Amino acid sequence: MTPANKRTVRTLIQGAVGFALALPAIVDASGVPESLPWVAGALAVAGGLARVMSLPAVEALLDRVGLGLVDKETPGA
Repeated sequence: MTPANKRTVRTLIQGAVGFALALPAIVDASGVPESLPWVAGALAVAGGLARVMSLPAVEALLDRVGLGLVDKETPGA
C-alpha cells in the first residue's frame, strides 16, 4: 500500500473517532433525549471507540495490517 493510501485510511479512521468524540455534543445540541435506546447505544459505542483508539495496542494492530505510521518508512523502501 502506498504511503498516500495509508494516510487516507488513517485519516478516515481518525475522522470516525473525531465524530465519535463530537457525538455527545451533537446529541445535546439537537435536543434529542439521551434516554432513547438508539441514542444511548450510539453514545456508548462512541465512547468505547474513542477509548480503544487511544491504546498503544491499536497502533500495533495498524502496523500489522499495513496501516502503521508512514513516517517510520525509509525513503525508497
